[in-house]
This record gives sequence, C-alpha cells and structure tokens, in this order.
Amino acid sequence: MTNDLTRQRLLGTWKLIAAVREELPSGIRTDFLGPNPTGYINYAPDGRMMVLNVGSGRRKPPGANATPQEAEALFRSMTGYGGTYTIDGNEIIHHVDVSWNESWTGTEQKRIARFDGDRAYLSTPPSIDPITGTMSVRTMTWEKVS
Repeated sequence: MTNDLTRQRLLGTWKLIAAVREELPSGIRTDFLGPNPTGYINYAPDGRMMVLNVGSGRRKPPGANATPQEAEALFRSMTGYGGTYTIDGNEIIHHVDVSWNESWTGTEQKRIARFDGDRAYLSTPPSIDPITGTMSVRTMTWEKVS
C-alpha cells in the first residue's frame, strides 16, 4: 500500500473494538484490555495523532476523589498519548511527545496497518511483552467513526 493510500484510509477517528495479544510461537491469544475495552484514536490531516484506551471493568471510585490505591488501579488500566505520525507503506510510526506514562514520551511506537472495510487493524512488530516476558504481537482492532 502506498503512503498516500494508507494516509487516506487512516485519517479520522476510530473506536477501539478489541485489543489482543498473541504470544509467539504458541499462538495463545489474550484480550489484554479485557473483553470490552473502550478507546479512540484520531489521525489528523496535519500529521498529528492522539489515542486514549481504557480496559474493561474499570471501577469508578465511590468518593469524589480517588484514593491512592484507586488512582493507581485506574492509571494501570489505561494508555494515552499524542504526537505526530509518519507513514512508510503499511507501517505507521507514532512519534510520542506527550504520554500518560513519561517513559513513552520521546519514543516511537510502530504499528503495522491492515484495513478491511470500515475496520483498521494496527499491530505492533513482534517484541518481548513487558507483562508476560514472552515474544508477542499486540493487535488493536478499530472501527471508523468519522
């Protein structure tokens, strides 16, 4: 796919449908944000992007302010960042300049894009999963909103 075609398909807002981690080489698949994650990603024509994802089953704190333990649980069940993006064929590179987790700020997050109708599948290159320690690929399934 050419850069222009990928860009045309990518522009707009997408809603998160699924977030699956596939362990390599076992093929074991896990919904790493739970069965019903919520999130949005937006790619703007000016070359900027932003994303916010939260896991399913998040609990709203009972009080007006979250306790330190509640705040930590909420923080650990989300990802959010923004920056610019570049395209190289079917590879999209997010150049992170702001993030919920400062260790991501200043990094590049690479995604391999595949499109099918009104769905986009953005996958990480194979890498060591920070939670399980196994080689894996994470694929986020997005549905076009606008």
